[in-house]
Order: sequence, then structure tokens, then C-alpha cells
Amino acid sequence: MPVEPSPFLPFNADERAAQRRAGIATGRTAPIRPFMPEQHRAFFALLQYLFTATPDAEGWPMASVLTGLPGFIAAPDATTLRIGALPRTGDPAAPGFAVGAEIGLLGLDLATRRRNRANGRIVNRDNGLTVHIAQSFGNCPQYIQTRTVTAAKAASTAGESPAVILDGLDEAARELIESADTFFVASRGRSELGAEGGFDMSHRGGRPGFVAVQGDTLVIPDFRGNGFFNTLGNLLGDPRAGLLFIDFNTGDLLQLQGTVAIDWQPEGSEPAGAERLWRVQVKRAWRTRSAFASQSTFGEFAPSTLHTGTW
Repeated sequence: MPVEPSPFLPFNADERAAQRRAGIATGRTAPIRPFMPEQHRAFFALLQYLFTATPDAEGWPMASVLTGLPGFIAAPDATTLRIGALPRTGDPAAPGFAVGAEIGLLGLDLATRRRNRANGRIVNRDNGLTVHIAQSFGNCPQYIQTRTVTAAKAASTAGESPAVILDGLDEAARELIESADTFFVASRGRSELGAEGGFDMSHRGGRPGFVAVQGDTLVIPDFRGNGFFNTLGNLLGDPRAGLLFIDFNTGDLLQLQGTVAIDWQPEGSEPAGAERLWRVQVKRAWRTRSAFASQSTFGEFAPSTLHTGTW
């Protein structure tokens, strides 16, 4: 049965607070729906990878990625997403993919810069996951660098190497971060928000060098976006975050957890285009070799990226 038109969901209290801190009017609405429109359902079915935000045992967000052949994700109805994959063996985020757990999802096609976000709750786990969708919305293509991505091996055999726990950011981790033009951030709404909160997975992009590493702290510019402030609203209420960096040449993953402090009015030599800065004090880090089961070829920088600077 088709879903009847529904009014857009309101921004939650922390998103509105972040909008006020950024000097943006808070009376706006956004196309955040309590279901997936047909075009989002069709889009998810085209993907070979899906970026995820899930809780660890202490409630910290963990960022990860699931991979499969096109069609491994399906939407049998407007509030159900069926994912035909499980986290890889050794993924430090794996325990969070449990029935009843909240989950944030980012569908991203790097070839076309198209992305859709959703969040909800895992309602079944067998040889894959079934997620009941609570919120669904599209995002603009800003700061997404294009890449041609092809599956290198089936998801069932991909990425079986165990994650190695790092004692802080080593040289290889710093090199990956400082050369990255893309990373992903997992955040969560504080528990007091209830159904208006939940987990969220988001993308960040810039020129290589847009993320600075100062010891075990990352300094990240926040460029002009869609004005929703889903991520910074979450971090304003709960400063815990999970980050995911991918070496698209080797398939290596770097997963981080840390606490975030937001500088709403930076004064100094921040990169061109930065409207705010956020600093991530890294608390935990993991590296997994050859875990992203795809091969990719860089295409071009997004036009919006070309207007930004680096440290």
C-alpha cells in the first residue's frame, strides 16, 4: 500500500541550537521524512557500499562500512531497508549491529555524487540486517569527490583481516588522514531527545590536507553546507563521535573514536571557506588492511571543494 504524503519532520532541539549558534534562522523546515520516498528506495538498491553508524558497548558511535554487489540493499516498503551483508570479521563496530540497536545509514554513489541518509533501528539479523526506518532525507552533492568504484570481491569473503588496535595515531594513520579528501563521521542524538535523536552517518570532504593532525587531535574545518546541522547538533548534545577514513588505493580502513569540541567563531589561519572548526580528541583507533572490498579510480574534485583551502 502506498504511503500517504506526510509533513516533514521538524529539526530537534540540538539541531536548532546549533543553527542558532551558527547564526541561521531556525524556523525553517527540511525534507526529512519518516519514510523513504520511492526515489530513495530505488537509489539504495544500486549501491555497492553503505556507510554505517552504530553504538559500541558504552554507547559511543562507531563508523563502519558494509559492502556487497549491486542489489545487496533492498527496500521492500517505505519504512524497511533490507541489507544483505553483515559487518566483516574483526570489525570493531560489529557488536553494535544487534537487534534493537539504533543505526545511522549513508547511501553514497561516489560516481554521481548522489547521497541519501537514513536512520532507524535494527529489527532483525540473520544473514543480513533488516532496519526499520525512522528518518530519511537526501543531501546536496557538495564536497563529494567523484570516484569510479568497482567490486573487487564478494562481500562474504571481503575484509577478513582483524583490526589492529593502535596506541594513538602512528605515522601511517597521520599520513592517511592528512592526504584524505573524504572521511565519514558517526554521531548520535543525546538520549533525552528520544525518537527525535538517533544515530547519524555523514560525509565530509575537502582538498587533501583539509584535516590537520596535531598530536592525537584532528582539527577539521566546517564548510558551508545545507544548514541542517544534523551532525553538529548531535555533537553539541553528545560530543562523542566515530570517524572512518578509507585508503581508496589499498582498501585499508582507519576507524577512530573521540570527543569533539566545536569552535563556532574561529580566529586564525583556518582553511579558506571554513565557517567553524571542530577538534576531535582521538581516544581509540583501529586499522584494518584491505577491508574496503572495492577498487576505485579518482575522478575529479567537486566544484565546491575547489573553493576551499587546506592548512
